[in-house]
Amino acid sequence: MSNKIAVIDCGTNTFNLLIAQPASDGHYKILHQTRVPVKLGEGTINNGVIAQNAFKRGIEALVYFAEIINQYNCVHTLAFATSALRTGKNANEFIAHALEASGIHVQVISGDREAELIYKGNKTAVQMNLEYSLIMDIGGGSTEFIIANKEKILWKESFMLGVARLFNRFNFSDPITPKEIEKFNLHLDHELANLKKAITMYPVQELIGASGAFDSIVELIEVHYNGPELEPTQTEYPIHMNYFELISHKLIKSSLEERKNLPGLIPMRADMMVISVLLMKYVIDSLGIKQLKVSSYSLKEGVLSELCEKEAQHL
Repeated sequence: MSNKIAVIDCGTNTFNLLIAQPASDGHYKILHQTRVPVKLGEGTINNGVIAQNAFKRGIEALVYFAEIINQYNCVHTLAFATSALRTGKNANEFIAHALEASGIHVQVISGDREAELIYKGNKTAVQMNLEYSLIMDIGGGSTEFIIANKEKILWKESFMLGVARLFNRFNFSDPITPKEIEKFNLHLDHELANLKKAITMYPVQELIGASGAFDSIVELIEVHYNGPELEPTQTEYPIHMNYFELISHKLIKSSLEERKNLPGLIPMRADMMVISVLLMKYVIDSLGIKQLKVSSYSLKEGVLSELCEKEAQHL
């Protein structure tokens, strides 16, 4: 009998599907992964509306995922939606349409719950100890920060600082100018005051970047500086700060056209990658972060980890 599980992360920029087979020891085997760039927040995210074309792309992605899920005979499908649907005035309409078209029930989760699942995913992927680490997950609609060690979360908060929101708010030049970067950093000074306060209570030396744009940093370092290649079985990647500085400088100076043709950068990230890097740099520089590593796991793996733990407890 099949006990395969499908987990869908309906993110603001990308919908991700993960299919896995749980094992009796509380672990799981990944059978399939795919992602679709839906850009739910395109153009209208700061107005709290999912635009018609984005709405359609999201539904089409879920219909496509449903076909794959049926092929794998999954017994459970869990679909979680985050920032764009948390704040979208037509979110209920989207959820109803998704259920009708694909048979998939999409559950909108809070920023707190999102941060908790991100922690669980990262803890599975990355070697953590009793010292405090700062986990950062850059999304399209929100960015989550979690201060934690291997045993527990000490502090967490979801900020409305997703790259799609920031992209639409600032409408940067191409390429971005030094004055625009200064304005952007002043905005982060204000918006991330709670993070800075938390860091004084729980000092961290290490930043763990959760998947997404951080995966692109790994890929770019691999292509341009002969760094470690992203491997399906590897879940943790230490990043040398010198290489991060070189890559971030290259991206910030580049035009959109140059990024579209930049080896190692997937096209779907070309338009918003500069904002992602500016967010990373701000956190690293303003908090005095000394070490950076990238986790290839995030929310959907956190869901699986939680499910497998519960399953193991019942055996």
